[in-house]
Parts: sequence; C-alpha cells; structure tokens
Amino acid sequence: MPDAILREATYFWYYFDLQLRQIFWYWVAGIIIGSCVSVFAKNWIHAAAEKIGRRLPGIAGLLFASALGIASPLCMYGTIPICAAFSRKGLRDDFLAAFMMSSILLNPQLIVYSTALGLPLLSVRIVSCFLCGIAAGVLVRIFFRKKPYFDFSSFDGPHNHDTDPNLFLRLAKNIWRNIRATGLWFLLGVALSALFQRYVPSEAMARLFGKEHEGFGVLMAATIGVPLYVCGGGTIPLILQWLADGMSAGSAAAFMITGPATKITNLGALKIALGLRNFLVYIAFVLVYSLVTGIVVNIGF
Repeated sequence: MPDAILREATYFWYYFDLQLRQIFWYWVAGIIIGSCVSVFAKNWIHAAAEKIGRRLPGIAGLLFASALGIASPLCMYGTIPICAAFSRKGLRDDFLAAFMMSSILLNPQLIVYSTALGLPLLSVRIVSCFLCGIAAGVLVRIFFRKKPYFDFSSFDGPHNHDTDPNLFLRLAKNIWRNIRATGLWFLLGVALSALFQRYVPSEAMARLFGKEHEGFGVLMAATIGVPLYVCGGGTIPLILQWLADGMSAGSAAAFMITGPATKITNLGALKIALGLRNFLVYIAFVLVYSLVTGIVVNIGF
C-alpha cells in the first residue's frame, strides 16, 4: 500500500511539475503586465471611456466601449462601481453594457495568460470577447431603449487601492495583491490538470468535448464553465490539458466565455446591479452567445 501511494504521488508530481514549468512564466508575465496597466494606465482608460461614452453615439461608441472594457484591468467588483459612476454622469446603458460585458470576460492580465494557449485560440478569445461586448450593447439598445437595464443605486464609487505616493511601492503592492488573488487558484489549476492527465483518459475528453460531436460538445463545455471557472489564471492549465486530450477549439471558446461571465464570485454583484429579470436575461444571453461562438469556431477550425 505505501508503495502504491508513493508511486501515485511520484506520478502526480511529475505531471504537476511538467504543467507548472509549461505555464509558470505566462502567469508571471500576466501578473507584471496587468499590474503595470493597473498602476500606469487604469485612470487613462476609464477617462477615455467616459469621454467616448459622451461623444460617440451609435455603433462606434459600442466598438470603443468593448475595446476599453478589455483594456480595463479591473475585476467585476471594480468594474461595477466604475460603471455606476459612469451611469451617474449620464452615460447610456448600452455603452455601459458593452464596457461591462467585455471587461467581465477579459483583461490585459488574462490576455497574457492566454498566450499559453497559442496564437489561434488567443485570437479567438480576444475577438469573441470583443464581439460579445458589442452584442450586449446592441441588444440593450434595442430592447431597453425606453427603460433602464441597470440599477446602480446600491453601489458607491470605485475604491482606488493604488494610492502609495512612491511609484515603485505602488507597483509592488499591486503585484503582491495580484499574486495573492490568483496564486492559489493558479496552483490549484495546475494540480487539477495534473490529475486529469494522470487519471482521465484522453478518449473520454475527446468523446465529451471533441469536434466530432459539434453542438453537444460545445454545449457541455459552456455548461461546465459555470461551476468550474473560478480564476482565469487557474483555468489556463486545465484548458491546455483538455485541448491536448481532444477538446475542440469551439468547446474551449465556449468555456472561456461562460466561465468568467458566470463566475460564482461575480453573480451576486451582477444580480444586484441587474435585478432578477435582467439577470436571467444576462445568463440566457451568455449561454446562447457561447454556444453560437463555439459552433462557429469549430466550423472555422
């Protein structure tokens, strides 16, 4: 019995070490670049969003809103207060929907993490998130033209943690906050990918998420994105392993949309900002968009 436990522990460490060395430096680069954006460019990005929201009507404003949402380094609990502040200054709900949707799905740090997936899938992630923000803005403009979509009355203005007068210390503190926020989840993702590699046959993953099953595989990937996605950095090792085991690009794309959009830690804040009915509309939109995206990506790949 001890020999069997030692053997399994050795196998686990082998796969864990293999996965860690494969992706660790992407995580480090993501932390550093994300913190640099947060410290040096965050205020500029949000000021640009406010100016564009006031001056650019129509689809052009939604294009810029979605792009600036991706560029924003804030998590959901930072994005909602920013949008609440924008709303009080008179920015339209469709602009806020585009900004918030793309900001939920992607940020500079997660873009760097996702380079580990390879250029094709990284491109799919960026483009699909950008288009998702635009689609959210268009739908809010069409169906909520005469009534509000958001209710920000419960949210105060955003709290800025980057206030240290020493620029070096400000950056160092931001990096440390990002390490604390993502480090444990990153290691957990590596551990889970090692367990998958050791104990889950690649044929099972191919049957469940492979391209041969088209819509079913994409639907399953979109569905498991809801309970499994906790941290962007922690899911990259999992996605890498699933892709190696036969997961289709479309299924991966669907997972990367529903995961951050329905992350358990985000849903409470979203429910408050949207209300029950609009919250359910949001969930339905995310699931339909991820399913369509996954099928389109599988056709293209």
